[in-house]
Amino acid sequence: MRTNAECLQELLLCAAAAAVSYFGGSMLLKRLDPNRKAAKAGVEKRKAIAKRLGRPLVQTNCYEDVVACDVVNPDKIDVDFDSIGGLDGFKQELYELVILPLRRPELFSQGKLLGPQRGVLLYGPPGTGKTMLAKAIAKESGAVFFNLRISNLMAKWFGDAEKLVAAVFTLAHKLQPAIIFIDEVDSFLGQRKSSDHYVISMMKTEFLSLWDGFNTNKNARVMVLAATNRPSELDEAILRRLPRAFEIGMPDLKARVAILKVILNGEKVEDGIDYDYICGLCDGYSGSDILELCKKAAYLPLRDLLEDEKNGKPSQELRPLSHSDLATVFATTTKTSAAAIEYSKRTK
Repeated sequence: MRTNAECLQELLLCAAAAAVSYFGGSMLLKRLDPNRKAAKAGVEKRKAIAKRLGRPLVQTNCYEDVVACDVVNPDKIDVDFDSIGGLDGFKQELYELVILPLRRPELFSQGKLLGPQRGVLLYGPPGTGKTMLAKAIAKESGAVFFNLRISNLMAKWFGDAEKLVAAVFTLAHKLQPAIIFIDEVDSFLGQRKSSDHYVISMMKTEFLSLWDGFNTNKNARVMVLAATNRPSELDEAILRRLPRAFEIGMPDLKARVAILKVILNGEKVEDGIDYDYICGLCDGYSGSDILELCKKAAYLPLRDLLEDEKNGKPSQELRPLSHSDLATVFATTTKTSAAAIEYSKRTK
C-alpha cells in the first residue's frame, strides 16, 4: 500500500499539473483572442485620456472613448474671468450659481433650495462673449469641459447616435465635476417638428430623458451650459430644463473700455491712449468687433516699417501702437454686417 507521503506527493503533482494546464490554457486563449490587440489599445487609449484630462483612470466603453475626444482639461483652458472685459455683474452671479456648487459641493448638500443648477442658458447677439464665459466657468470651477459637437454624435449604424448621446452623460458623471457645453444650441435642440429626421428626433428624446435623469441625482456635479443668439427657437422642453438664463447684450461704453484694456494688455502700446474717446467711436460694436478693429490697427505700425525699408531706411523694431492708429481705424471701419446691409440696398 502507498504511504501517506506518496499520496500527498501525488496530489501535489496533480495540482501542479492542473495549474500549469489552467494558466497555459488561459495564455493560449488570450493569444487566440481576435480582440486582444483592440482591448490592449483600448486600455492604452483610456490611460492617455486620463492623463490628458488630469483625472483618475476610469473604465469606459467604446462610445465614451469617442465622446472623450471632445473633452477639455480645465488646466488647458486659457480663458478666465480676468481675461473677459466687462460683464462684472454676470461674473459674480455665475460664480455663485455655477462655480461655487462645483467647487464646494458640501455647501449645497443640505435642503433643496441650495441645490446646484443643472442647466444655464447664455443668450444674446453674436460676439458678446458667451462662449468665452462658458470656458471661463470651466476654468474657474476646475470642471472638465465637454465641448459638445453634434457632428461627432452622428453615426451610420442604427442606434449608435443614441448610445453616443448616452455616453456624454455617463462619461460626464465619471469625470465630474463636468460642464456639458452646447454652442448654438438651437441648431440641435430647436423646436421639434414632424419633419425632423428620425435619428435627430431620437437623439433629442434621448438627450432630454438623460438630462432629467441627472436632475434626480442630487450629488451629481454635472451641468449643461447652452449658448444661442436665437432663444425663441428653442424647444419648450429645453427651456424648462434651463431655468436660469442670462442675456449677454451689447457692451455699453464702460464695458467697451474694459474690453479694450483687456485686448491691449500685454501689447506694445504708447502711453496716453484715451480709452473713453476710442470706445466712443465704436458704439454698437461687440467685444469680438473691437478685437478685430485692434487687429486691423496693429497693421499700421507694420505698414510704416515696410515703408521705411522700401525707402532705404535701416530696419528697426515695430513702433508701439498709438492713439492715432486706434482712432483712425475705429472711426473709418464699417462693421461687416452693416456693409452687407448697405450693399444689399444698393443692389436692389
